[in-house]
Amino acid sequence: MKSRVEQAGELFKQGFNCSQSVFAAYADLFGMDQATACRVAASFGAGIGRMRETCGAASGMFLVAGMLTGATEGKDQTAKKNNYEVVQRLAAEFKKENRGTYICRELLGLDQQGKKVVPGDTTPEARTEEYYKKRPCLKTIQGAAAIVVRLLLEGLVETAEDGTEQLVVMENYADYILKRPEFTEQSGEHDVTGKNTK
Repeated sequence: MKSRVEQAGELFKQGFNCSQSVFAAYADLFGMDQATACRVAASFGAGIGRMRETCGAASGMFLVAGMLTGATEGKDQTAKKNNYEVVQRLAAEFKKENRGTYICRELLGLDQQGKKVVPGDTTPEARTEEYYKKRPCLKTIQGAAAIVVRLLLEGLVETAEDGTEQLVVMENYADYILKRPEFTEQSGEHDVTGKNTK
């Protein structure tokens, strides 16, 4: 069975955008089929609707965080705070691994050396061998998928008798994630900008 990180890379190679590739690699853990996951994540590709803003791979990571830690009641301030804390930690880790940014145009080197983001351009680029060679997207997607495993899902996934993976059932995933030593040690080291806070 391929790892979730490998699955995310394969989805991208099949033509799905960065956000779809990361989120759909984990969708089954939440009882969601791939088609639904791809619809949920579709608008976040290419830096949100090809506007080259927040990287789709980071957005896919945040969608997984929402499935685990998102508030389900409007007045639940604690759940909102916990989810935001998890998302900010993921963002800091992503920035640490990607030259200090989670902005699509910066990851792609646009607005440098004569390359520009064209406002209103909604046409996706053809997925050619040259496309995959010149883009950091595959590596970025696999990196985001690995962050999900390391910071969110470590200790939360078990293999069922039929060989499928499933989430360990617990009442509050956010509490578990935020109290894990791996998460608390790292979350104290960097703020959302990725800078060392010690």
